[in-house]
Amino acid sequence: MSESEFDLDMDELSSAEDFLDYFGIAYDQSVVHVNRLHILQRFHDYIAGVDAMPEDDEEKRELYAGMLNSAYTDFVKSDAVTEKVFKVFHMHEPVKVEIPLMDLTQQVGSLASKV
Repeated sequence: MSESEFDLDMDELSSAEDFLDYFGIAYDQSVVHVNRLHILQRFHDYIAGVDAMPEDDEEKRELYAGMLNSAYTDFVKSDAVTEKVFKVFHMHEPVKVEIPLMDLTQQVGSLASKV
């Protein structure tokens, strides 16, 4: 099965602006600048949630445009901390890391001998 023209177009897009321009979605550059990764991840999450992807390129293009518009709008109305797109925002407690004092003193000694 060969890739459709739509799939080939999608392979060429790399930035949030590329996607927004391709789908003809008007956007505020300041919103995209601050939230570009969040918007793209949310867009990916929306795509992943589709149960039955349309076969027709035009139907797929319309679906993707709607999902990208929704992803962008999420960050116009809210912010990254509130939307919690990435795993780091779901961490409830700080992660505790213990480094034995002996390891630190060995590192300092090693650095001091190189100076």
